[in-house]
Amino acid sequence: MSFFIKSRGNQKGGLGSKRKHPAGSKGKKTQKSTVKKPKNALKLGSVDEEIASDSEIESDAGLVELKGHSSESELEEETAQEKKLRLTKQYLAHLEAEEADKLEDEAHERDLVGHRLKQDLLEQAGRLQKQIADSYVLPTNDDITVLRGHQLPITCLVITPDDKHIFSGAKDCSIIKWSIETCKKVHVIHGGRKGTEKKHIGHTAHVLCLAISTDGKFLASGDRNKLIHIWNPDTCQLLHTFTGHRDAVSGLAFRKGSHQLFSAAHDRFVKIWNLDEMAYVETLLGHQDSITSIDSLTRDRAVTSGGRDGSIRIWKVVEESQLVFHGHGGSIDCVALINEEHFISGADNNSLSLWSVLKKKPGYTVHNTHPGTADNSGSSTGENWITCVASLQNTDLVASGSKDGCVRLWKIGQGFKSLTPLFTIPIVGFINALQFSTSGNFLMAAVGQEHRLGRWWRLKEAKNAIHIIRFKRTQDDR
Repeated sequence: MSFFIKSRGNQKGGLGSKRKHPAGSKGKKTQKSTVKKPKNALKLGSVDEEIASDSEIESDAGLVELKGHSSESELEEETAQEKKLRLTKQYLAHLEAEEADKLEDEAHERDLVGHRLKQDLLEQAGRLQKQIADSYVLPTNDDITVLRGHQLPITCLVITPDDKHIFSGAKDCSIIKWSIETCKKVHVIHGGRKGTEKKHIGHTAHVLCLAISTDGKFLASGDRNKLIHIWNPDTCQLLHTFTGHRDAVSGLAFRKGSHQLFSAAHDRFVKIWNLDEMAYVETLLGHQDSITSIDSLTRDRAVTSGGRDGSIRIWKVVEESQLVFHGHGGSIDCVALINEEHFISGADNNSLSLWSVLKKKPGYTVHNTHPGTADNSGSSTGENWITCVASLQNTDLVASGSKDGCVRLWKIGQGFKSLTPLFTIPIVGFINALQFSTSGNFLMAAVGQEHRLGRWWRLKEAKNAIHIIRFKRTQDDR
C-alpha cells in the first residue's frame, strides 16, 4: 500500500515517472484518481487538454490541407467544366448561326417557290402578265443574224424548248435543223419529188407548219400532201406518219406539258393525236372555211382562225364545246395565245386585234397596222396582209409581220385594253412566221419572197432566209 502511495508521490516529479509504469498500473491509478479527484488529477487533466488541443490543431491543419487540396481539385474541375461549357456555347452558337442561315435560305427559297407557284396559278388562270415590253431596246443591224439554206420561201419555223436549235420548213419540201450558237446547219431532211411519197423519207410537198413538244421529244411537220410526219428532234429520224386530213395541213400545235397534238387543215377539220401511242383521238368540226392557224397552251383546248369564214374558235375538248368569236373583219389568217384568257389575231385587211375569251368581240383593234415604207415600192396599205403574229407568252410583248418591209413589236396595255407600238425592225420580204425564244432574248423570223400559202406576190429583192433578232434589255430589268 505504501508502495502505491510512494509511487503516487513520485508523480510530482513529472510525467516521466508516469511513462515508466506499465499500462495495467496506469489504469488503476486512473480509476483512483477518478474516484478521489486529487489536485494532481486536475493538473493531469489540464495537461491532457493541452495535448488534445495540439492534436486538434494538427488534425485541423490536416483538414485544412485536405480542404485546400479538394478546393484546388474543385477549382480544376470547375475550370474544365467552364471550358466544356465555353466550347459547348461556341458550338451551339455555331449551330444557331448555321440554322439561321439555313432558315434564311429556306425562307428565300420558300419566297421563290411561293412566287413561282403564284405565277403558275396566275398562268393557269390566264391572268399573268409580266410587264417587260418597256425594257426592250431597238436592235441594230449587228444584232440581226441571217441564216440562208433553203432554195425556196421559208414557210414556218420552231425553236426548241432549250433555245439551242431552230427547225425551219420551206416550199422546197425540206426541213433544216440549225444551231443558234454557231448559226450553222446541224441536219437537213431533204425534200423529195412528187410521186415518191412511198419511197422517200420526208416531205414531197410544201412544208406549211412545224411544232415541237415542250419536252423536246417530238417534232411534228405538216405539208400540202395532207400528211403529218413525227420526227425525233435529236436524230431527225422519222418516227411515224399520220394520215387523215383531206387537204393541206396548215397548222400544228402541241398542248403544253403533254404529247397531245392538235392539227388544223384546209379541210376545215381540227384533229387530235396522241403521240405516246401514235394514235388518232378525235375530230372537231365547226369552221366553215379553210383553217389558217392554230395554237394551244396548258389547258386541254385549242384556238383556231377560220380564214374567210371570219371566225375564231376556242375548242374545249373536255367540255366538248366551242366558243365562237366574230368581229375582226376580213380573212383571219393568224392567231396566237398570249395566255389562257387572251389572244391576238391578224387579218388580210391589215388589222391587228386583241381578244379576251370572255367577250365575243375584240377588246382592241389596230387598223392599218403595217402602213408600208417609202423604200418598199411593192407594198401598199391595202395589200399588207398580217401574215403572222407571235407573243411572248404571259407578258405584254407581241409581234406582227407582213410584207411592208418590217417586223413590228407591240406593247399590250394594262388589263389587255390597248396595243401600243414599240419599234419596227426592217426586214424585206414576206414575214411568214415569227416566234419568240423561251427566254425572250431573241425573235425568229421566217422570210420568203412569197406568201407561205400562195404566190399572189413575189418580192424579188427579198431573200429566203431566217433572221435571228437578238434583243438588248435595260439594266434595271435584268
